[in-house]
Amino acid sequence: MKPLPTLRQLHYLVAVVDRCHFGKAAEACLVSQSTLSAGIQELENLLGAPLLERTRRTVLPTPLGRDIAERARTVLKGAEELVDMARSVEDPMSGPLHLGVIPTIGPFLIPRVMPALRDSFPKLKLFLREDQTARLLDRLDSGELDAAILALPYPSGDVETIDLAEDRFSVVCTPDHRLSRVTAPRPSDVALEDLLLLEDGHCLRDHALAACAMEGARQSAAFQGTSLHTLVQMVANGLGVTLLPQMALDSGILRGLDVVVRPLGGDRPFRRIGLVWRRTSGRKETFRQLATALKAEMSRGSGPQAPANGDASVRTAA
Repeated sequence: MKPLPTLRQLHYLVAVVDRCHFGKAAEACLVSQSTLSAGIQELENLLGAPLLERTRRTVLPTPLGRDIAERARTVLKGAEELVDMARSVEDPMSGPLHLGVIPTIGPFLIPRVMPALRDSFPKLKLFLREDQTARLLDRLDSGELDAAILALPYPSGDVETIDLAEDRFSVVCTPDHRLSRVTAPRPSDVALEDLLLLEDGHCLRDHALAACAMEGARQSAAFQGTSLHTLVQMVANGLGVTLLPQMALDSGILRGLDVVVRPLGGDRPFRRIGLVWRRTSGRKETFRQLATALKAEMSRGSGPQAPANGDASVRTAA
């Protein structure tokens, strides 16, 4: 059998290629710089080719080193999934779980569900990462995240999904605005207004446009905010109207503001909230139990509602 690289050697190489710095890579791997350097030297000797270009000030991967590092990521991710699969058999709801969540869900959902999750799964250690959808999916694909709570639909790649809830949209405007006199404004009503939306990169922007059948009318959004809190302040100052999801309203985001809330009418007045994970993950039972707990907690009160068809099945996207 051919002599093979060790997982530790591959881990060292990926760390250096990502950071182009021996000291920072050693710190990330929790080893001394000499240990990391020796491990990479052993890998180079094993493969019979240089993987890094070393100078006094910098370290850069060679073309071969960059290619091997990319392949090493797949090997390391597969090894981690083998360990996860074995651990999940013993107790699927224990150990660390790295969970991503988008900014238009995290601040409103996480404080609400964390106490229940801690009570239900005391051995589960949740590490949360908040970021925009595209970057969370990149981290999920690379293995940095185990799962993510996203707003759907969104092109998610090779993942499996469980729908958690439907998060309905409402129109927010000032008391003297014409829409304040409409019981349930239609998408065509909202499309005529200065619709305040989040900046590009936030999937809530696309979902709001879709709810108003305005996917192709991005130029109608004259103002862009960096957060939902910014948008509601802009509305309160008479700059336009916006759409807010129910979970944001339930969190008290409008507290102290002189604005009016009206439910959005139409056929698509909501976004779907879902839990997604890699199709190849060995922790599927963990995610199913987590999804069940999240759905139960989200169904309490007047917040996001369970999917209309009651569907708790796993969806696979390729």
